[in-house]
Amino acid sequence: QVQLVESGGGLVQPGGSLRLSCAASGFPFFRNVMSWYRQRPGKERERVARITNAGGAYREYADSVKGRFTISRDNDKNTVYLQMDSVKPEDTAVYYCHTTRSEVEYWGQGTQVTVSS
Repeated sequence: QVQLVESGGGLVQPGGSLRLSCAASGFPFFRNVMSWYRQRPGKERERVARITNAGGAYREYADSVKGRFTISRDNDKNTVYLQMDSVKPEDTAVYYCHTTRSEVEYWGQGTQVTVSS
C-alpha cells in the first residue's frame, strides 16, 4: 500500500526558509519520480518541483520557485525533501507530495505552509 506522509510545514516570515519532508512507503522508492505540488487559496493545484528516480540527476522547477526552492531525495530513507528559501507571501499554500505507480497517482495528505509577518 503506497503511503506518502508530508511534514515540516508551518508559519514562516517572508524571506525565511522551511524544509518539507515526504516519507514514502509501500513501493520501491528509488524507482519512482517524485514531485511536490501546491494548492494556493482559490487556485488550482500546481506542480512546483520534480526529481527523477534513482540518483535524482534531473530536477525540474516551476518558474515561480526557480532559484529559491530545491528538491532532493534520500533513497536510503525513502524520503523526498523540498527546501524552500527566500519564501514569499505568495508561497502560502498546502504542499503535497506526489508519485505515480502503474499509472495510478498517489498523494500525501498535504502540509500547510503560511508565509506571513
